[in-house]
Amino acid sequence: PEPVNLLAKAARLPGHWHPHGVGALNGQEVKVVKFVGEFVWHSHAETDELFLVLQGEFDMQFRGQAVRVRQGEFIVVPRGTEHRPVADAEVEVLLFEPASTVRTGD
Repeated sequence: PEPVNLLAKAARLPGHWHPHGVGALNGQEVKVVKFVGEFVWHSHAETDELFLVLQGEFDMQFRGQAVRVRQGEFIVVPRGTEHRPVADAEVEVLLFEPASTVRTGD
């Protein structure tokens, strides 16, 4: 086993909205992603998702509410909850979710 530098991995990502796997454990995948702008509204009926901000900040929008997630903070989106991440400026995020999770949800 070797340590993984998440900031270095995120810095090498070629574009936005394309998560890249950097590790796995117990059927879960650890991914890094960069994004800016709005993603599509979606939900995951069977899986929770964790978003940990490495650099920057973003809003996790839920129907009727938005939650600001800042550098060094994380948010867990419970299964079945409709959501979309929105970033005014580029943000680098670690995702932790089951390997079978589809980005755009169900």
